[in-house]
Amino acid sequence: MAAIDLNADLGETVGGVPTADDEAMFAVISSASVACGGHAGDATSMREAAARATRHGVAVGAHPAYPDPANFGRLPMGMPPDDLAESVAMQLGALILAGADVRYVKPHGALYHAVIVDRSHARAVARAVADQSALIGRALPILGLDGEIAAAAASAGLPFVREAFLDRGYTRSGGLVPRTSPGALLDDPVEVAARAVRLVREGVVRAEDGTEVFVQAASLCLHGDSPAAVEMARAVRSALDAEGIEVRAPW
Repeated sequence: MAAIDLNADLGETVGGVPTADDEAMFAVISSASVACGGHAGDATSMREAAARATRHGVAVGAHPAYPDPANFGRLPMGMPPDDLAESVAMQLGALILAGADVRYVKPHGALYHAVIVDRSHARAVARAVADQSALIGRALPILGLDGEIAAAAASAGLPFVREAFLDRGYTRSGGLVPRTSPGALLDDPVEVAARAVRLVREGVVRAEDGTEVFVQAASLCLHGDSPAAVEMARAVRSALDAEGIEVRAPW
């Protein structure tokens, strides 16, 4: 039986107000990338996410970001690598202290994209994850797209897991359409569900210009703060179930 992980970015509370319907999302996903204070989230939201994960049988991943809640972690920051490593380590530690059984790490927003091309920041993130892995006694996989972060993970002795995005537009080169450009975000549950099935069955996604792009992924992502997130997640889960594709965490 084919199997795939379905992850969502959750726990993104801002000023005590959730940006997503976390309870509904946790009910249909297999992995939750939980904000741990860099771009969003606080001690309360982290504890609530850990409890939801236990209740729904969902794996928890840390979702560290540049420490920039004012911009939701979506603007690049030229942090010195040592400062970045310290920030990421503190965010991972905060989520663990909140009671989460952290199984993987996925950078958020601008940091996610920076570590694809920025070797120094990729190495800083991998170093922080490796240090935390040593403390908890197991290697934490890093989830993301190919690039410098994959190489940094390997150098640090960490597994690297590739993901694909269900609700983001792709370019013909296999990258993501910038959020500021037309076609960056998808919100049609039917379209997104069909994309999920095709990614699992064929490893292919249609880019914004109609090009067929090969995408190898062990995890599929939906953003929890999208307006249609719950409808898309339910449609994806239903489509995968109907195809006999098992939804389970690989961690």
